[in-house]
Amino acid sequence: MDGILIVNKPAGMTSHDVVNRLRKILQTKKIGHTGTLDPQATGVLVVLVGKACKILQFLNDTDKTYRAGIQLGYATDTMDVFGTITQEKEVNLDFDFEEVLKSFQGKISQLVPMTSAKKIHGKKLMEYQRQNIEIEPIYQDVEIYSIRALNVQDLTFEVHCSSGTYVRSICYEFAKKTNNEGCMKSLERIRVGRFSIEQAQSLEEIEVLPRYYPIEDLLSHIPRIDMNDVQDVLHGKKLCISNQESNLVCIYHQQKPLAIYERVDGDLYASKRGLW
Repeated sequence: MDGILIVNKPAGMTSHDVVNRLRKILQTKKIGHTGTLDPQATGVLVVLVGKACKILQFLNDTDKTYRAGIQLGYATDTMDVFGTITQEKEVNLDFDFEEVLKSFQGKISQLVPMTSAKKIHGKKLMEYQRQNIEIEPIYQDVEIYSIRALNVQDLTFEVHCSSGTYVRSICYEFAKKTNNEGCMKSLERIRVGRFSIEQAQSLEEIEVLPRYYPIEDLLSHIPRIDMNDVQDVLHGKKLCISNQESNLVCIYHQQKPLAIYERVDGDLYASKRGLW
């Protein structure tokens, strides 16, 4: 089967664990996910199956929405409650939760956790941490589209953000802004692009009856070109396509995406990726 599965990832499994489990359930090796979710986090994991794996590089639904909780009183080496405590401090509650959250909204430069797989000088940050090698803090630009309080007593919130945002960094920096030490205590991803937690299936539900979404659901941002004669496409030949502003187009045949083409010069397009 080819298509997209929306998985409700349980806590305690890595994204790779989920993929391995699905390979056994669906009896296919052609499975991949569109974005890692922390092992202790739960929620939406978008999984590509079969031919759908070919569209990974063309995805643009990369914004995400999370529900998370903040733990005050101590900081850890992983910026979450599962790490080793590095700093402790008496909790200060003299702040307006909603107002402090709003200070994160917009385009910000965010501290990248040392547990990240982001590479610096050819090595992942997590590798520096494991080897006890100290490096200068790394920051990256992200955008927080919206952020709001869910429960003031539990310090839980919801955030809609761009790809590459680290919610644990928001929790850590929230603590610093309120004269506290703190870290992330919980994380649930409730949306990835157009897919929400309401659409997600547990692994047990997928084992009984997987619910696939068609590949074209993730290609709607690429202009569609319908063709009847697709012999040139099947042979990977260049096409002359006029009146197109986009540098990428998707060739459809019999209502199904057949190939992605990319502009090389003027109206001349070359095959970028076959989808058959």
